[in-house]
Amino acid sequence: MAEAVAVAGAGPCVFCQIARSSTSTQLLHSDEKVVAFQDINPSAFKHYLVIPVEHISTVKDLQRRMEDYQLVSHMLDVGQTLLRRDAPDSKQYRFGFHQPPLNSVNHLHLHCLALPFKPGWKCIKYTSLGPFGGFIKAEKLLQKIKP
Repeated sequence: MAEAVAVAGAGPCVFCQIARSSTSTQLLHSDEKVVAFQDINPSAFKHYLVIPVEHISTVKDLQRRMEDYQLVSHMLDVGQTLLRRDAPDSKQYRFGFHQPPLNSVNHLHLHCLALPFKPGWKCIKYTSLGPFGGFIKAEKLLQKIKP
């Protein structure tokens, strides 16, 4: 299991603690590679996070290698399965990652959103800012890291 990693000035990584079941966070999914749980500050009708058990800081730490590609693909599969189960009537889903410097926690996490956004203005947080980063959809990240 991953060790809790210290983030500058913030103590141990909270997502590492969640991945190790060291918190009271209720897991929606858990396997040897990833865990999933509800976002504590949801931005949509349903808003889940899927994180790797192993500490990976951000999307910038992923490389064009099969191991990283398979991990992100698995994260996406888990998120899609959970939202299809829990929000089958949603007409739109969004899956993606915030990129530095706009990521809130330095532990890779996939946002899985069943829309609509609540409140509607939160959609701003989940859009691409082009060359400036922002939010990258999971499919686009998979294209970038495909070996």
